[in-house]
Amino acid sequence: MKEMKSVSDKILEIKEQIPSGVSLIVVTKQQSADAVMEAYRAGQRDFGENRAGDLLQKAPGLPADIRWHFIGHLQTNKVKSILPYVSLIHSIDSFRLLQEVDKESIRSGKRTDCLLQFHIAREQTKFGLNLREASELLESSSFREMRGVRICGLMGMATFTDNPEIVSGEFNDLAALFKELKNKYFRHEPSFCEISMGMTGDYPLAIACGSTMIRLGTAIFG
Repeated sequence: MKEMKSVSDKILEIKEQIPSGVSLIVVTKQQSADAVMEAYRAGQRDFGENRAGDLLQKAPGLPADIRWHFIGHLQTNKVKSILPYVSLIHSIDSFRLLQEVDKESIRSGKRTDCLLQFHIAREQTKFGLNLREASELLESSSFREMRGVRICGLMGMATFTDNPEIVSGEFNDLAALFKELKNKYFRHEPSFCEISMGMTGDYPLAIACGSTMIRLGTAIFG
């Protein structure tokens, strides 16, 4: 009978497979603190949560050197509560949300790194900006006056499909958007360097298309 791989084995195997410039974000959705610690003991430090309540339940009791990534849809009324814990918010999908993160970051004396989430999938249920909305945001005087946030790149989720051509096309679209925004607005800012795309079912395609961050849960915990 084939021996089941441990969480540690899976993390180490994936890290050996992915290029050195790609970060692994272990998604802990519906996972216990014990499961997080198993990954932590394997050397993992970057973890992703997609619900504010779950993050607030886990983070205070876990090691302080964990880098928490908020990867889900974020409501403005949850921003204040999660800011003390997050190192990167992947899911800035509206100007209003970015304004709230900026306001609460300034109030708490920190600068929060953020990614702009783009809607690249065919499913209308997924959140995200389009190019016009992102350009209006980045060209606004309100954005230029923000001091509590730093835009570090883009995030996107591909269509849930078995068709690799559709998925690759959407990932390539996000990579092209990254290059366009980098050249137009962030050419002299080395911190604008991240493309967060790729999950358990499609991360090899995402890496091939230029992803710098992959978000894996099922591949680690089953």
